[in-house]
Amino acid sequence: MHKFMLFERFSRSFRENSSFSKLLVVLTLSGSGLVAYSEAQSSDIPISTEASESKKKKRVVVLGTGWAATSFLKNLKDPSYDVRVISPRNYFAFTPLLPSVTCGTVDARSVVEPVRNIIRKKRANMHFLEAECFKIDAENKKVYCRSNLDNSLNGEEEFIVDYDYLVISVGARVNTFNIPGVSENCHFLKEVEDAQKIRRTVIDCFERASLPNLSDEERKRILHFVIVGGGPTGVEFAAQLHDFVNEDVVRLYPTVKDLVKITLLEATDHILSMFDKRITAFAEEKFQRDGIQLKTGSMVVGVSNKELSTKQVKSGEKAVIPYGMVVWSTGIGTRPVIMDFMKQIGQASRRVLATDEWLRVEGSDNIYALGDCATINQRKIMEDVTAIFHKADKDNSGTLTVKEFQDVANDICERYPQYELYLKNYKMHSLVDLLKESKGNAVKDSVEVNIEEFKSALSQVDSQMKLLPATAQVASQQGVYLAKCFNRMEECEKNPEGPLRIRGEGRHRFRPFRYKHLGQFAPLGGEQTAAQLPGDWISIGHSTQWLWYSVYASKQVSWRTRVYVVSDWARRFIFGRDSSRI
Repeated sequence: MHKFMLFERFSRSFRENSSFSKLLVVLTLSGSGLVAYSEAQSSDIPISTEASESKKKKRVVVLGTGWAATSFLKNLKDPSYDVRVISPRNYFAFTPLLPSVTCGTVDARSVVEPVRNIIRKKRANMHFLEAECFKIDAENKKVYCRSNLDNSLNGEEEFIVDYDYLVISVGARVNTFNIPGVSENCHFLKEVEDAQKIRRTVIDCFERASLPNLSDEERKRILHFVIVGGGPTGVEFAAQLHDFVNEDVVRLYPTVKDLVKITLLEATDHILSMFDKRITAFAEEKFQRDGIQLKTGSMVVGVSNKELSTKQVKSGEKAVIPYGMVVWSTGIGTRPVIMDFMKQIGQASRRVLATDEWLRVEGSDNIYALGDCATINQRKIMEDVTAIFHKADKDNSGTLTVKEFQDVANDICERYPQYELYLKNYKMHSLVDLLKESKGNAVKDSVEVNIEEFKSALSQVDSQMKLLPATAQVASQQGVYLAKCFNRMEECEKNPEGPLRIRGEGRHRFRPFRYKHLGQFAPLGGEQTAAQLPGDWISIGHSTQWLWYSVYASKQVSWRTRVYVVSDWARRFIFGRDSSRI
């Protein structure tokens, strides 16, 4: 008993006390060792709750607990903020592993981290409120919230929170394109609850098909799994389901294993259209080889409780497909609270919130939007080309030398990234090369150009503008960037470090947000993964699967989830997937 009490005290101290600054975790898997090391941050600085101190602090309200919000909270270090985190869910979910949850490869608990575990370690004064924001009042700096807890609060479910800065990172909802029957009959894969529901339904399908009083035709229908959408999520779920059938169903449901059919529908000509063509070709060939039926150029026009209707995009030919389960993975839509807010600020015609390069909602100095609910409205260089010319023409001569432009070239590259991208794509080094291209290679470094020639040279630069993808990688980098801005807010007010203000004096406070693409993975089943990494490096096969394991383990938000996920993978290798329906 005495030993047990000592162990309990040590365990509690280890979980609650940050004096344990270094953690060494050693996991042994299949004869090989995985060593992980973490430097814990000190969090023993007391947080004052006195009203006088609270009034001095700027109130920061964060809506959401997804990738963007969690990255922001983890990297916010300035203790001078009073932070309120508001979300209908009290955890962060590692969404790239949701397809693994659907078939029991990874447990749902392994991919979530309680928000309170994250914020309790921070020096800033942070509090979490489990509620849903249903209205944003930008004029009065208030957010209206409603508790989503299933109990009686004596009519006090709604409350108002004031803010000085608002960080909107509520993500997006599934886009059904208003197709009849999708919301009522399809499964989605956006949240942990969605993955758990899919898992239960998959097991239900196999259990129902094993009953003795069904015809073979009905069994085939029940065991027909249809995935709508050939993006990374749909492709990975199809691969996970195929592996479950071939590795576990053959043992668990031997009487129905030969009746299983998996169909992947995609409205465009290819699956994984955002990947390199080599990956797309390999994925399509592998799926056909594995027996996964691909139907590209096929658009869903309606879904009933047992059948879905499709139409070929090119020929218009219609077909009816009986199914047992449909997973809908075709894109994202705007949440109602964001749609209402967009109407308030004059962005009603847009699909998502528009922000500037500093992630501020356009027309606001104290509201920021990150992740899937927003997009950066990159300013066009041709909108400012006259102001750029006059800013560079310091002697007001009416002409611009290459040297004069080069004095502001770095600021132009920072403010308008499409300029640098255009030079890179066309293998140019400077404005001289642009002028040569527009004037027939008869340009020297000492040339002077007037404003019309300057406009002509830059006229095609904006063609390189691209919207950022709605991915966890983008949202995470945005959260890190915004936290660094908040950490340096006071310092950069006095000493701006951003590029020149083209339409004003001085410099911007911060450097604009720049997304750095670190690569993307497409698990294809059978312990094979395709990877598209920076530098146009393509890797496909079993070795890439182990790279995928390493990257996804390292990207977990805590050591707790990291250990859980790795142990789930090990358990699957040894015992197979769990088929219990709890």
